[in-house]
Amino acid sequence: MDEGSRSPRQAEVIAELVVGPTVNIYTTLARSPELALAMVTLGRTLRAGGIPERHREILILRTGWNCGSEYEQAQHRRLGLAIGMDEEDFRRIRTGPEAPGWEPFEAALCRAADELHGGHDMSDATWATLAQRYDEHQLIQATMLVGYYHLVSFVLNTLRVPLEPGAVPDDE
Repeated sequence: MDEGSRSPRQAEVIAELVVGPTVNIYTTLARSPELALAMVTLGRTLRAGGIPERHREILILRTGWNCGSEYEQAQHRRLGLAIGMDEEDFRRIRTGPEAPGWEPFEAALCRAADELHGGHDMSDATWATLAQRYDEHQLIQATMLVGYYHLVSFVLNTLRVPLEPGAVPDDE
C-alpha cells in the first residue's frame, strides 16, 4: 500500500506501529487498522519481560523456521544478533532440539516449539523441563509466544509480505 492510497486511520496506525527498520509488516497489516493494532499490541505484550531475551528469540526463530516464514526469520535473526546470538545459534535453531551444542534447557525450548507446532500440545516431559527454571507466568508466556508467532508467520506468508532491503533470511 503506497502512502497516497492510505486512509487517515491507516496512516495513523502505521505511524504508531513502525519502530526501527521493520516497516513492511506494519504497512501491510494497516490495511485492517484495528486488527493490526490488536495483533501488534498482543505481540509487544508477549515480548515484554518474563522470559529472557535469548530464550524468547529461540522460541520465535524456531517457530518461524517451522512455519517457513522468511520474513520472521530475517527480522528475528537481526534481533538475535543484537542480543549476542551467533551463527552457531542459528544453525542449531535450524537443525532443532537434537542439534549438538545446545545447553539442555535451550534444547527443551526448541523442543517445546516443535511439539506445539507439530502436535498442538507440549509433552509432560518438556513442560517439566521448562518448569524447572520457569514460573507459571513464564510457562504460559512461552506457550503463547509460539502460538502468536504461528499467527504472525501465517499472516506474513499468506499476505506475501516482502523483506525490507538488506534483511537476510536464515534459509540454509
